[in-house]
Amino acid sequence: MKLINRSAFSLLPKQPFADWANAQAADELNAPMSLEDHRREASVYMVDEFQEETDISRLLQQHFAAMFENELAAWDEFGDDWPSDRSFEAFQQWFDVTPQVIAVDLSAQPLMLAPLTD
Repeated sequence: MKLINRSAFSLLPKQPFADWANAQAADELNAPMSLEDHRREASVYMVDEFQEETDISRLLQQHFAAMFENELAAWDEFGDDWPSDRSFEAFQQWFDVTPQVIAVDLSAQPLMLAPLTD
């Protein structure tokens, strides 16, 4: 077990995200996913360690756009149908965010770091 020098934000989709994502995948091969299905596939985003409430707010403000766009890109890679309003307020309407102060690595495998984008 290794303590990682990171904190994290857990993102749980809300109904507006589920509705938008289901619209992106709407065809004869893809059944709509329930909100619960979307929430089971929640994402965790690691950030610099935080201790204070002000750190949490600052880091969330700093990274919300990247998190929002990464979640959208999972359903629309090129951004053709992304919502035009990707403000912090819209992000809060689309996701529940839970700060995670401590990150612990339980794996015996070494971490592999690879950027999601160039």
